[in-house]
Amino acid sequence: MSATAPLDLPAPPPVQPHWALFLDVDGCLLDFADDPDDVHVPDGLGDALSRLSSALDGALALVSGRRIAQLDRLFPALRAPAAGLHGLELREAIEHAPALDPPPDLQRAREAAEQIASAHPGARVEDKGIALALHWRAAPAAASPLQAIAAAALTNLPGYRLQHGNCVVELRPAHADKGDAVHRLMRVAPFDGRTPVFAGDDLTDEDGFAAANRLGGLSVRVGDRVPSLATHTLADTSALRQWIADGAMRLGTIA
Repeated sequence: MSATAPLDLPAPPPVQPHWALFLDVDGCLLDFADDPDDVHVPDGLGDALSRLSSALDGALALVSGRRIAQLDRLFPALRAPAAGLHGLELREAIEHAPALDPPPDLQRAREAAEQIASAHPGARVEDKGIALALHWRAAPAAASPLQAIAAAALTNLPGYRLQHGNCVVELRPAHADKGDAVHRLMRVAPFDGRTPVFAGDDLTDEDGFAAANRLGGLSVRVGDRVPSLATHTLADTSALRQWIADGAMRLGTIA
């Protein structure tokens, strides 16, 4: 599918009971924060997600660059199926993949990035264990040196890739992405046999869009980033949250 301009994309239809819903978190469900640990979960969002998950017979998953443990802290009452670290962690029902030991060269990259961050207040080095995210949302001047460290480290990390995002670059294993997570979850209950719908905002979500499209579903871009493989769009995080709340109310009433 070719990339589409923002004005060409319609709003998604109301959430349908036969869907399998896959939701990105940062920049999609939640507004960005300078520090990922400072994101705010609006009142009522966790409840709306829980009610919508119930209405979809559990076919709602969070698909994020965060670790699954972080998602559980953000949404403690949800405990939904989830993909963390862009699909490196996967929880189909209860358990998720164990943490893996990072290679030494990733540790050295973290130490070098921390020196850059210390010279650029607001920059942040996020240690995800087997992955490393370098953030510069609150320190734009740190973008070039942090990206240079990531690019240099990649040459000594076989099997790794650079994952670029909104004011962040991440060093992560190359063998999984959000699209892989969608395909894997769609093979198991309660997702199998349903129509996949993926909502996200960032470049990292394009793999999820592509997977949903290939499987005959819908893809919902939050915001106006282009180019995109998305088939539908919502203006911002508030619009996405309202769409979810409306779906939870309508499907809950039908049930």
